[in-house]
Amino acid sequence: MDSFLEEDAEAVVVVDGKRRKRRRNPAAQAAMHPSLHLPFLPPLPVSSNEHKLNFKKSKEACLDYIQDALLQKQWKRAAEFLTCYVESLEKDYSREHISASEMIWRIGTEILWHHSQSSVKEFSCFMEQMKTLGVKRYLKVCLEHVFHLLCNGQIDEAYQNLSLAESWRFGEQTAIQDKEMKLIQAYRGLLDYCSWSKQKSILLEHGEDEFSDLAVEQEMHSYFRKAAVNLKEIIKIPGVWDVFVKCYVDLLEFYGDHNEARQVLNEYAYNSKFPANPNAHVYLYQFLKRQGESKKSLISALKILHDIVPSHELMIDFNTMLQKSKKRRKRRLGLEVIFAGLDYAGWKENEKAWSCLARQVKQIVISEKHLDWIKQEWNSRKDWWPAFHFSRYLAKRNWQENKNLSYEKALVAGILLGKVGLFEMLPKTKGRIRPRISC
Repeated sequence: MDSFLEEDAEAVVVVDGKRRKRRRNPAAQAAMHPSLHLPFLPPLPVSSNEHKLNFKKSKEACLDYIQDALLQKQWKRAAEFLTCYVESLEKDYSREHISASEMIWRIGTEILWHHSQSSVKEFSCFMEQMKTLGVKRYLKVCLEHVFHLLCNGQIDEAYQNLSLAESWRFGEQTAIQDKEMKLIQAYRGLLDYCSWSKQKSILLEHGEDEFSDLAVEQEMHSYFRKAAVNLKEIIKIPGVWDVFVKCYVDLLEFYGDHNEARQVLNEYAYNSKFPANPNAHVYLYQFLKRQGESKKSLISALKILHDIVPSHELMIDFNTMLQKSKKRRKRRLGLEVIFAGLDYAGWKENEKAWSCLARQVKQIVISEKHLDWIKQEWNSRKDWWPAFHFSRYLAKRNWQENKNLSYEKALVAGILLGKVGLFEMLPKTKGRIRPRISC
C-alpha cells in the first residue's frame, strides 16, 4: 500500500502545453495519514482521458488492496477499502461502475460473512441494496441471501425470500434465469421437505390420538406435494444435486414408491449427461441395501464407486463381500481393493482395513494358493510402502496408540518384508509378544 501512496504522492499537471513543477498531491497526503488506510482518487481537475486513466489505475490498486486484505483475513481493512472503492465509483461519471456491481456484491458478501461486527440485519440490508444493481443477477443475490438466512437458522425468513424471488418477473426470461428460477423453487421444495420431516417426527411421537394424527397427516401430505414437485424438477437438469436427491428419495420411500426412487437413483448415478459423482453411487448402494437387494447388485454399485474413489470408506464393505464370494476373480479383486485403499494416507491407521488385508494374506499363505496375487500387488509398492507404512517411527506410535493395529500391521509386514519387517513393527517389550490375527 505504501508504494501506491508514494507513486501517487507527486503528480505532473500539464496546462496550456507547459509542465508545472511537481507538487505533492493533497489526496495522497490524506491517504498517508496514519489513521486512514484508504487510497483516494486525485481530486484535481483533469481532462476526460486523464481522468479515465487515473480512475482505472486507482481502481485497480484499490482492488489489489482489497484482495490482499481478503487473503490475509483482515475483514475490517477490506471493508474500508471496499467503501473507498464504492465512493470512487459514485464520484465517477463514466460507466465503469456498471461492470463493478457484481464485484461489489461478491466482495461485500465475503466481508460481511466474516466481519466480527456484522449481523444478520446488516447482511440483509446489504443484500436488498444489491438486488437493485441489476436484473440479471437478482435471482443469484436472492439465493445468496437465502443461504445466509438458513445458516443463521432463520427458516421462515428464508422461505419468504424464496417465495418473493419465485414470483419475481422482469421482461422475457432467459435460459440462465430459467435454471436459476428452478434452483429457487428447488430450495423452496427443500424447506417444504424440512417442514414435512418435522410433521413426520410429530406423527411418530404421537400415541393413539387419531384426531391429532389425521391433522398431522393432512399437513404432511400438503408439504409432500409441494416438496416433491419442486425437487423432481431440479434433478432433471444435469448437475450435482445430492441434497435434493436424498430428500426426494426419502419422500418416495416413506410413501412406498420404491420403483420411482430406484429410477431416480439409477438416473442420477448412470446418466452420462450428469457429472461423475461418487455420492450418486453411494446413495444407490444404500438404497439397494435397504431394499434387501442381491449381493450381485450391491457389488455392481460398489465396483463403480471403487473406480471413482478407491479410498472410500465403503471399500471395506466391498472387500468383505468380495472375499465371501466363491469366484476366484472376485476374491482377487478383493485383494486389489484393500491394497488400493491402503495406498492413501487416510487409511494408514485404519484398523479394519489392516485386519482385512492381514486376514486375506494369511489365508493365501496358509493355503499356498494364489501367492502370485500378493507378489503382483507388492511389486508395485515395495519401493515406497516400507517407508509409508512400516517405518520405525510409525511402529512406535502405533504401538503406543493402538496395539491391535500394530499386531495386524506386523503380520502383513512379516509376510511382505520377511522376519526383519516383523521385528521392525513390534518394538521390544519386557514380555513376549504374540501377534493376534483377526480371522
